[in-house]
Amino acid sequence: MNTSSTKSNTVTDPVCGMTINPEDAAATEEYEGRTYYFCSDGCHGKFLANPAEYARSTHEPGEYVCPMHPEVRQDHPGSCPKCGMDLVPAGEEGHGHHGHEHHGHEHHHAATDVATAPAKTKTQKESKKSSSSNQDDVEYTCPMHPEIRQMGPGSCPKCGMALEPVRATADSGPNPELKDMTRRFWISAALAVPILVLAMLFPMVPAWETLIPMGVSQWIQFALATPVVVWAAAPFFKRGWDSVRNRSLNMFTLVSLGVGAAYAYSVVALLFPNIFPENMQMHGRPEVYFEAASVIVTLVALGQVLELRARESTSGAIRALMDLAPATARRVDDAGNEEEVPLEDIEVGDLVRVRPGEKLPVDGTVVSGRCSVDESMVTGESLPVTKEEGDEVVGGTVAGSGSLVIRAEKLGADSMLSRIVEMVASAQRSRAPIQSVVDKVAAVFVPAVIVVAVIAFTVWMLVGPDPRLTHALIVAVSVLIIACPCALGLATPMSIMVGVGRGAKEGVLIRDAEALEAMEKVDTVVVDKTGTLTEGKPAVTDVVTLGSLSRDDALRFAASVERPSEHPLATAIVAAAQDAELDIPAAEDFTSDAGGGVRGTVDSHDVRVGNVDYAAANTDTSAAQTRADELRAEGATAVFLSLDGNLEAILAIADPVKESTPAALAALHDQGVRVVMLTGDNRTTAEAVAKKLGIDEVTADVKPEDKSAVVTKLTDQGRTVAMAGDGVNDAPALAAARVGLAMGTGTDVAMESAGVTLLSGDLGGIAHARSLSHATMKNIRENLVFAFIYNTIGIPIAAGVLYPPFGLLLSPMLAAAAMALSSVSVILNASRLRVAKLK
Repeated sequence: MNTSSTKSNTVTDPVCGMTINPEDAAATEEYEGRTYYFCSDGCHGKFLANPAEYARSTHEPGEYVCPMHPEVRQDHPGSCPKCGMDLVPAGEEGHGHHGHEHHGHEHHHAATDVATAPAKTKTQKESKKSSSSNQDDVEYTCPMHPEIRQMGPGSCPKCGMALEPVRATADSGPNPELKDMTRRFWISAALAVPILVLAMLFPMVPAWETLIPMGVSQWIQFALATPVVVWAAAPFFKRGWDSVRNRSLNMFTLVSLGVGAAYAYSVVALLFPNIFPENMQMHGRPEVYFEAASVIVTLVALGQVLELRARESTSGAIRALMDLAPATARRVDDAGNEEEVPLEDIEVGDLVRVRPGEKLPVDGTVVSGRCSVDESMVTGESLPVTKEEGDEVVGGTVAGSGSLVIRAEKLGADSMLSRIVEMVASAQRSRAPIQSVVDKVAAVFVPAVIVVAVIAFTVWMLVGPDPRLTHALIVAVSVLIIACPCALGLATPMSIMVGVGRGAKEGVLIRDAEALEAMEKVDTVVVDKTGTLTEGKPAVTDVVTLGSLSRDDALRFAASVERPSEHPLATAIVAAAQDAELDIPAAEDFTSDAGGGVRGTVDSHDVRVGNVDYAAANTDTSAAQTRADELRAEGATAVFLSLDGNLEAILAIADPVKESTPAALAALHDQGVRVVMLTGDNRTTAEAVAKKLGIDEVTADVKPEDKSAVVTKLTDQGRTVAMAGDGVNDAPALAAARVGLAMGTGTDVAMESAGVTLLSGDLGGIAHARSLSHATMKNIRENLVFAFIYNTIGIPIAAGVLYPPFGLLLSPMLAAAAMALSSVSVILNASRLRVAKLK
């Protein structure tokens, strides 16, 4: 390994900005020819210096660029100073996921490689055991700063927030941070109560001094407050120090300064009472503020407990989804014998039996059996769906009456359930664009508060009443404590986590917060007709006979020549004949003519099925054309049947509109959204469907490759466009739209290209997603307004503006209580999203 100290061999820690050489790394890990290394700064411990391969750091000097901020360029690898994302060699910044994805999601993939690299040297089972038993083997991230990654629990060096696991597990057990903070809260509360009682007795009950002299009382307060400040508040002081060292001031900066100032002043007053003037003494001793320091610590700890509990409850949707997967499966061997085995022992291609009432263990295809399956937890659709041979099923759904044998096709991380869990977890940690406003405010807020506290302290020292130092200290500490920006910091992520979780429970899977925010602004929805507005399964809706053939005979002849064809319309004709239980003879001399139709010999007759020119080239077809136009006007495709050159029948084939489509379109119109339909059908058929459904605009005869151009044109007209589709050919249009909406019943490519996935495949989910977006963004704005108003009012009061006219001065304890109350208010308001009424 080349460890020379050249510039091209260095990397930059995304947390502290420290530039290090490989030989300075605290630790390295080798895996599959790649070297991973960690920051050598002891205070960061195991923070990843850079999740890229070592080989990348040894490239010849060149230009490196940030994929999210192309203006950020340098001649060596490192991380972006704006977003923390790994820089990549120039020319590669366009690779990877769709540009709408947040950079925190990109970090997830890179950092996951590092996190899992050591585990891959073991067997899969050993890796699972070690990851569940040792928290240091689990990768953690900050919900507010997704670029922060660390092996093992801890706190964010930027905001001080407790880190949480990148990958949630159903058996993860209690949150270690919550458990630790709860213990600190209860112990500090038990110690703070007697301190508060002792501090309040002397001013309220002067006779109490005859029992416990003030000097003794202060020493007792000191003995009780010291464990609170030194032990219970230790995480707050550490986070405060980290914020200063990393030049990222946050609420713990203010808490550390406030608590530290109150405690340090009190210790000096206790040990050296004679250095204070008489006007600062009461009963011969200066006042101490051990009760303020201990109560502030207790209230901050309470706020942390409430916050951690709220954050844990927001992941309830994830845990509910993960709990869907059963721990075992009934594997069927080649001899038909069944054996119950752990789910991780199932391999692709294995046959698995599911009995009535059991959860389906894997994604796959039904091999045999018939059963109604409850897919409500995955799709949000309450009605059971009948599954039989050839149908696809999703692991985690519940079998009703009947039994199934399933061939396993997608396991582990490839399963639909795992992908849903991963997407929900990633979305809950993503940052909405509105968060950038909060970030800019927070960047100047804490330094401004410190300046205000210093100014208030100075003013009270110069012109305040006696004892001036005591009043100045009270005012400064109160300003620092009441201005803690915890409510401001929680305003956006709490609402995002609750909103995304609610959507997941109801079948609206949101990829990231950007899509959630953008959905509110959508004023135009572009929908692909086939598979989105319609079932995506063409069916024969009418057979119009023109000659001597009966309806059944016409259908039988048509099915005979269409059976060898793979065209969707052919499939519909054959299915209609089978549903009518008709005998379908084999066609001889089958021929398929592109753009025309198919022909063959059936019962010695020359049978043709296709367009009118192909089926009856030498016959007067004016009457048939008139009838065909009538069918097209009703939204059907007209297919002609001829026997021995004579036109005998017209088969009307239509793709049935989904039952939920009319109500879904009505809901979108009620929200003021314009609906545009894209289809490859001819304009007559397309306009018939549009008129029937009340669609605002139609673009017909659209080739698959032109769909994205239509979306781009609408965007250029100033519209905020959402595109809904379900096929591979819809992926470019989904990516071009402001918000891509994939039908969960469609292809994986469509889902990967979309910002929102409607798991039920129901178009009504669009209106639901937009309503959820509106409710979430409204909730965020309410939180931000409350946080700003709270600080606008609270800081001046804490600084003492009410003292001259009213003689009122806010104590540090009340400031701490108000600070905790502000956080609780934001949490409670965000929690309302769980029960908010959506359209």
